Amino acid sequence: MPLSSLSLLLLLFFSFSLAFSHFIPTFPSSKLHPELITSHSSSLSNGLYKTKFFTQTLDHFDYTPQSNHKFQQRYLFNDTYWGGAKNNAPIFVYTGNEGNIEWFTQNTGFMFETAPRFKALLVFIEHRFYGKSVPFGGNREVAYGNTTTLGYLSSTQALADYATLIIDLKKNLSAIDSPVVLFGGSYGGMLAAWFRLKYPHIAIGALASSAPILHFPGLVSPYVFYDTIANDFRSESENCYNVIKGSWKEIEDAGKTDEGLKLLQKSFRLCKNYSSDALESWLSAAWTYTAMTDYPTPSNFMNPLPAYPIKKMCEAIDKSAKENKTSRFERLYAAANVYYNYSASATCFDLDDNADPHDLGGWQWQACSEMIMPLGVRKDTMFPQSEWSYQSRSDYCQFAYDTTPRPHWITTEFGGYHIHQVLKRSASNIIFFNGLRDPWSGGGVLKSISKTLVAIVAKEGAHHVDLRYSTKEDPKWLTDVREKEIKIIASWIKQYYRDLQ
Repeated sequence: MPLSSLSLLLLLFFSFSLAFSHFIPTFPSSKLHPELITSHSSSLSNGLYKTKFFTQTLDHFDYTPQSNHKFQQRYLFNDTYWGGAKNNAPIFVYTGNEGNIEWFTQNTGFMFETAPRFKALLVFIEHRFYGKSVPFGGNREVAYGNTTTLGYLSSTQALADYATLIIDLKKNLSAIDSPVVLFGGSYGGMLAAWFRLKYPHIAIGALASSAPILHFPGLVSPYVFYDTIANDFRSESENCYNVIKGSWKEIEDAGKTDEGLKLLQKSFRLCKNYSSDALESWLSAAWTYTAMTDYPTPSNFMNPLPAYPIKKMCEAIDKSAKENKTSRFERLYAAANVYYNYSASATCFDLDDNADPHDLGGWQWQACSEMIMPLGVRKDTMFPQSEWSYQSRSDYCQFAYDTTPRPHWITTEFGGYHIHQVLKRSASNIIFFNGLRDPWSGGGVLKSISKTLVAIVAKEGAHHVDLRYSTKEDPKWLTDVREKEIKIIASWIKQYYRDLQ
């Protein structure tokens, strides 16, 4: 049976086709633990979590009649290890990302494995407009219909949702004095950090894993994302890097003729003829997403992957060269097959699948309103050159939503400029984890700001690898990272109890 791209380009990336020749990535979600695909797929039967809904306010910041409308916000919880309200046992809250909260919950093993140590209650809150937390009666056509309704989808509204829900939950549990610690990865990690800054009276600390809170205009180079991917591949094999680098023009040239399109279809085992642009996006997704998930142990997020998948890709390219497979396309296919078909179940690849099983479609709006994160490709690197252009982004957003992006709103609302000096004076109790093989790490906080604003940097780490379930194959550096995070969180809670007396 054919293996579709599982809408990788739609689920985890949105493409501004008017401005770019290749896709623009957003954030991948937390990573699935292989054993959990079957053992934790039915939450109610195995007790991983229970589901509840909270009646949430549509607009926290205005007082019009529309503002008072309500919607049902989903949250999941696990009280298996909770020490109870009488003991002021802690509450660990995951600040939901841009997708179905069950997906994140099933994939954030670190919280489940850490809860027994602290006798913590686990709560996972779904982000508004995603999963089953859709306003306007849960009607997606209405909620996503136009800017009048989509305007309620923003990071500030989401943070206010979390604050309101947490306060109400603690009240209902008679757990007013239970300390709250936040967890989040990627966009969820950004929300966790921002929540701690905006609502320090509600949460005593936050673990912000792979949270690129600095990846906004004027703060970091727009080239850092793709530079990191290129360096990841180049560090494994110079030949591998050069094969990929030299492939784009050959693919473009092949796509100009019928014979060339047939060659591309045959070489890459495509289910039918696709344009060279579609194939380039498909390959770009494989290289980029593999770099994000270049974990030291096997993983199964969107597709089954081996440990150190970039190394496996480069081995496939180099092996093809040694076996005299002189076609660059054959070498590229061998590498892409590691990402798209490591389980060897596909007979051909469907590049047209537009499914969205994890409800990630709302991110495109967020990237057109406030999440303006510049991405470009410098000349003479592994990807085709592509200059970052705010105007191109704005043109697309005008076309798609009739809206103009606000490139500096995030840094106005949450800060970012001179972050070390600012946070040193105004914030505390945040862990910023970043793995340097993660393309988003360039927009993260990579140096500790104070004794309580701690940056943990792992040279071999990938995108929020610390939040994954642990395995016996985990390298020592990863085990050490998690133990350091646990030690810091324990110090926050200890200090909270001391102050409570």
